[in-house]
Amino acid sequence: MKSILSAPFAFSAYQLEDYISEIESGIALNKEEIKAIKENPEAPNFNNTIAALDRSGQHLAKFSSAFFNLNASNTNEKWQEAAQQIAPKLSNFSNDIILDQELFERIQSVYNTEALAGEAQMLLEKTFKKFTNNGALLRDHQKEELRKVDEKLSMLSVKFGSNVLADSNAYELHIQEEAKLEGLPQSAIDAAKLTAEQREKEGFVFTLDYPSYLPFMRYCKDRNLRKELNMAFGQKGFQQNEYNNEKTVKEIVELRAQRAKILGFETYADFILDERMANTPKTVFDFIDELYKKALPAAGRELKELKEFAAAREGIEDLKKWDVAYFSEQLKAEKFDIDREKLRVYFSLDRVLDGVFDICNRLFELEFKPLTDVEVYHPEVRIFEVADKKGEPLAYLYTDFHPRASKRNGAWMTSYKSQFIKEGQNHRPHVSIVCNFSKATETQPALLQFEEVLTLFHEFGHALHGILANTKYSSLSGTSVSWDFVELPSQLFENWCYQEEALNLFAKHFETDEVIPIEDIRKLKQAANFQEGMATLRQLSFATLDMAWHTTSIDSATSVKAFETAKMQAFELLEATEETCMSTAFSHIFQGGYAAGYYSYKWAEVLDADAFEYFEEKGIFDTQIAAKLKDFILSKGGTEDPMELYTKFRGRKPKVDALLKRAGLV
Repeated sequence: MKSILSAPFAFSAYQLEDYISEIESGIALNKEEIKAIKENPEAPNFNNTIAALDRSGQHLAKFSSAFFNLNASNTNEKWQEAAQQIAPKLSNFSNDIILDQELFERIQSVYNTEALAGEAQMLLEKTFKKFTNNGALLRDHQKEELRKVDEKLSMLSVKFGSNVLADSNAYELHIQEEAKLEGLPQSAIDAAKLTAEQREKEGFVFTLDYPSYLPFMRYCKDRNLRKELNMAFGQKGFQQNEYNNEKTVKEIVELRAQRAKILGFETYADFILDERMANTPKTVFDFIDELYKKALPAAGRELKELKEFAAAREGIEDLKKWDVAYFSEQLKAEKFDIDREKLRVYFSLDRVLDGVFDICNRLFELEFKPLTDVEVYHPEVRIFEVADKKGEPLAYLYTDFHPRASKRNGAWMTSYKSQFIKEGQNHRPHVSIVCNFSKATETQPALLQFEEVLTLFHEFGHALHGILANTKYSSLSGTSVSWDFVELPSQLFENWCYQEEALNLFAKHFETDEVIPIEDIRKLKQAANFQEGMATLRQLSFATLDMAWHTTSIDSATSVKAFETAKMQAFELLEATEETCMSTAFSHIFQGGYAAGYYSYKWAEVLDADAFEYFEEKGIFDTQIAAKLKDFILSKGGTEDPMELYTKFRGRKPKVDALLKRAGLV
């Protein structure tokens, strides 16, 4: 079968108005494709209805994907305004398809009459369920009500993200006296000085971008300055200004609950989980509770130790949230003799990326060729052609690694083009990973914190899920899997960061080429479980808050902050801060796709710990296990039930024991 890797997206060929025009053209073209399916004189069958529907909409997908990817990674006010206009149009058009009675009758006919197998059967089942779960069986007045809800939701999601970004960009901590920066490593000071120069200011500027924020919270000795920056971080979307998200959060939650009721589900979580591995809210809450009982005693011991350390070290008797990262860093250094800043010299970004490529080559025989004559959407973006051992092209990979005002915080993998097979040709994907890593300074290349190394491996695991996709239908390709399964490849790939055999490939001093000392590798592994109880409790609190928003009927008089405080109280080891709020900047669930799904991170940890234990038994570069991972998980997308895929890979269902052991909770 011939592989087709179409040309990369021609970013310079399109201005904002062109994207709007092309998206509108894509909608019109897709309408014609749908019309052709409905008016086909032949009796409905899989190929002329289900497969034809899967093949439709490629022009629209191309330009809507590019538009929203750019709105996340290289936006401005005009783009955000355009997104507010485009989102409801796309939502309405999606509903035009889902709620089209003639189209659904053809789908239903195929569903009731054809017995298929394999990928075709899965596509048929998922298509039928997508339509029925999203309103195909509703009465006309209910369909109209659903349309209105979805239109509002699409606009509110864009608005939420724009507000978080605006609040982030509006804040800076400007310090003119270097004496106030006591404790900060030189790299953080240099970066802050560079930021100040770029903003035409004297002294040093710190922002809410993670590469600026995290080192400040970990190292700045001035407690008042730590408090100021921490409070600003926690007040995104929660200030009394035009970017306040409190009303937006409540509107999103209320509309999601309304949507679920229209569709016949008790709550929005019931609606979402109907197509997830967990299946029901009770399963999720039981899962959270099981881990909570294991993590709480450990977290209590860890906090007691931290409080005693803070009191002994600096006489702090009333530990606050803005003290945790600072004293944790010192305690970690003392217990494990780890200096996070000294480790950075072994993790230059280019070397780490080369290491990722090398590991992928050893596991999956992949080659990554940098392209210099292909345009990208920003000067910091790079593009690579990915090929297999025979030189057959597999994908284009975009990388975008540094923070800027036009990019939202965080890290994510996305796609510009999905993989699919048509008429004997394997159309290969275009994928992208977007992060916010520390930049180079005048004296050093971009040196990563170890957490940033983990993040790069994490997002690359997602990218592999896209790069190695090999399914017939685009709807089932790559990361188009159950949301509580999608994190398995990403979290699994993080494990190589702790292995000596892997670190020796890329963890080399940026000046001397000295490989990271074996003692430091041992320290990293020893410190991997440091404060794991507190970290687990934190993740579980986020998952609980997410589930609470999507299972609870909210009184209109209840404030977002009061609701959040009540739901997270059992997980809070320190006094909550009244002036801050997580929900108003909880982009994963109110802007991204993790609504009623944040638990997926912990859920997938069970899978990834169990899966990596398999590699440890045989060898971390064992090509036979890597081949099974590729053949049964990475290439299969959503073509089979995720638990069946995992069982084929592992030879059995996953066990929670590996996670509890790795986390030091047993």
